[in-house]
Amino acid sequence: MLLFVGLGNPGSQYEKHRHNVGFMALDRIVERHNFSAGPKRWQAETAEGRLGGEKIIAIKPQTYMNNSGQSVGEAMRFFKLTPADVVVFYDELDLAFGKIKVKVGGGAAGHNGIRSMSQHIGPDFTRVRIGIGHPGDKARVHGHVLGDFAKAEQNTLEDMLDAIANEAGYLAAYDNPRFMTEVARRLQPQRPNGSKKTDEATPPAPKRPAKAPAETKTNEGPMAAALKALIGRADKGDK
Repeated sequence: MLLFVGLGNPGSQYEKHRHNVGFMALDRIVERHNFSAGPKRWQAETAEGRLGGEKIIAIKPQTYMNNSGQSVGEAMRFFKLTPADVVVFYDELDLAFGKIKVKVGGGAAGHNGIRSMSQHIGPDFTRVRIGIGHPGDKARVHGHVLGDFAKAEQNTLEDMLDAIANEAGYLAAYDNPRFMTEVARRLQPQRPNGSKKTDEATPPAPKRPAKAPAETKTNEGPMAAALKALIGRADKGDK
């Protein structure tokens, strides 16, 4: 059994924030794989399903981001799980928007939800880091993180969420490298329809076979033949 955890803040006012992309990713997995809604417990919304042969309990802590670890710790102790059985989806400020990386363990890197997780269950859980990009100016970080995704980002956001949901089975199988490979493959830019692949040489057009010269047919009459014979004798010096 695994715990899949999405980090975010509860409430409609936070629903579309970049800081809530962990909630969004977990919701997409639950929807895509037809998980069943579970009861509210451990101060969290829950759902249950299977990925491959592995049972998954999906939880969205309702304790607000800064106390996420409290909820996850309760669930982990209830099922007698270890940090190695916990997969957390969350926003990563220092990862470019459109990029997704996975690692096990590490520091919080300023993320309050991850700091709370480490305080309550230890640092050695799997982290699915969903890039939201850095605004470039430290003074703008707060507004960027606690702001909605821009309209221009919506298509990429949907592609990211779909890729995570489609390949989540690899996380359940503890195959993090394969998960990252398949997600990256899905997120590669597609070639425009009808465009030619530049890495394939165009074969030369086959040469048409040369035509044999047509035979010249002569329909000489008797006078023409006699004249030709006379000219031939003159060329040889005959008088």
